[in-house]
Amino acid sequence: MTALFSKSVLAFSLLLGVSLSAMAQTRVDDAWVRTTVQGQPTSGAFMRITADTDSKLLSISSPVAKDVQIHQMSMTDDVMRMGPVDSVALPAGKAVSLDPDGYHVMLMGLTGAIREGDQVPLTLTIENDKGVREEVQVTAPAKAMSSQMDMGHDHSKMH
Repeated sequence: MTALFSKSVLAFSLLLGVSLSAMAQTRVDDAWVRTTVQGQPTSGAFMRITADTDSKLLSISSPVAKDVQIHQMSMTDDVMRMGPVDSVALPAGKAVSLDPDGYHVMLMGLTGAIREGDQVPLTLTIENDKGVREEVQVTAPAKAMSSQMDMGHDHSKMH
């Protein structure tokens, strides 16, 4: 009976370990998507991502856009540069911001206008330092970008 009990406890412990490791290890906070006007082909998505192990954001997808890319905006010698990146490093325990003035998500080839209060589904693909991938589902509310947050950048004319 003791051997059977020990095997059961061991099996349960292994199952619990697998279940815990399969749980989402990445948290997404304050996600939102910029509203658009009818006919506008692009928008941006913004959020804070915190992974509990060294990881990287590989991609993002959404049914509201034909193409979704992770971009980086930077200033060098008063020249703004912007373009796609292959991934974004997510150091363990440190929040990484995707915002209008750095890394951000471009939703291109929109299937329709994004209106204030719409809930935009996003799927983030994250890979940890062991090569294990997870998909994180996020629903981001659509909000107008205030002029204070915009800082004078009109991304719709840059892409």
